[in-house]
Amino acid sequence: MPQSIRVDAPKRKPRFYELLYVQVLFAIAAGVFLGHFYPDTGESLKPLGDGFIQLIKMIIAPVIFITVTLGIASMNDMKKVGRVAGKSFIYFLTFSTLALIIGLIVSNLVQPGSGLHIDPESLDLDSVSEYVAGAKESSLVKFVMNIIPQTLVSPLTGTNILQVLFTAIIFGIGIATTIDKSKPVYDFLQALSHPIFKVVSMLMKLAPVGAFGAMAFTVGKYGLSAMSNLLFLVLTFYLTAFFFIAVVLGAVARYNGFNIFKLLRYLKDELLLVLATSSSESALPSLMQKMEKAGCAKPVVGLVVPTGYSFNLDGTNIYMTLAALFIAQACDIELGLDQQIILLLVAMLSSKGAAGVSGAGFITLAATIAVVPEVPVAGMTLILGVDKFMSECRALTNLVGNAVATVVVARWEKQLDSQQLHDALDGVNLEELA
Repeated sequence: MPQSIRVDAPKRKPRFYELLYVQVLFAIAAGVFLGHFYPDTGESLKPLGDGFIQLIKMIIAPVIFITVTLGIASMNDMKKVGRVAGKSFIYFLTFSTLALIIGLIVSNLVQPGSGLHIDPESLDLDSVSEYVAGAKESSLVKFVMNIIPQTLVSPLTGTNILQVLFTAIIFGIGIATTIDKSKPVYDFLQALSHPIFKVVSMLMKLAPVGAFGAMAFTVGKYGLSAMSNLLFLVLTFYLTAFFFIAVVLGAVARYNGFNIFKLLRYLKDELLLVLATSSSESALPSLMQKMEKAGCAKPVVGLVVPTGYSFNLDGTNIYMTLAALFIAQACDIELGLDQQIILLLVAMLSSKGAAGVSGAGFITLAATIAVVPEVPVAGMTLILGVDKFMSECRALTNLVGNAVATVVVARWEKQLDSQQLHDALDGVNLEELA
């Protein structure tokens, strides 16, 4: 009796309206329409956007803990863990500093704040007092103390990415060095990863709802013309960020054998989600999955992406020096080269010191300005109204920077499947990659 052979039916190619990025695009357009013509209704939909981001934040800690722990435990060689971490931090420090320098150069060339002639005494510090308080809390000493959690499991119930990362690294090393006795724990975490990432997949189906609510609220509250008063600053920031992605990261991508624009196309779902929610965290779980499916080894993805979310904030760094000099120029304050170098050095530290702090972009700016007495902290009120519109670009640039960093570090470590990367970026077998 011949044994029957089971033949699986070919997977149906999704229709265009079933694609996540198409749904998110439609949701953004609908949100803009509703917010513009019915602003009160648009403002009332804020819970949809906030609720979606909260759902994603709910799953981020388990995703990072399991991914990083399994990644380190599977390496076995602790020298390899240290090597990946070391190369990651060298990359982060280099390009974060380069982003700060580019923001500084563009500010001096374009001078978006010149001609405003703002009297610093006329500025109201109360409107930014909460960010100044947050900046004090995000000092480097506080940052170092903030890494260490109260208990081994407490990070899993909070939102501090750095504490989750620290705990996962320690726990992963513990498993790796006792793997002969810890194999059941490793197997349990491996099995637990399947339902965790299934939950991520389920939550991502709600992305269009979150995008609709977030965009309706933004347009309803601020209006389409809200950027007009500081349009030049916003435009300068967007063009500078685009230059950084297309030219700087584009050169890095080309040197490492891939095309930056193909990578952007591959990450279109995540980019649109970040654009709608102004939060790069909303795309963290799916970004990790996408980078694995693009040929980057799971251990490298598990270390580089979560660490990059705290230490590789290219968009935030461009924003910090650009905004700080804008405030100085608007208040007719001349900063010499030595003062600008101090500003740059302080920004390098404060951008790390506020890692993991909610609203990090504006808070790190406050932390930087507070240490440079020549620039009035109250000057932050000048950009408070348009900071919302720059936060999208900060988050987008941060996400792209971390995606590039993951590929580069994986290639350095010979943990990159180049053929799989090119297949993914060229759109081969997209059904399997979805």
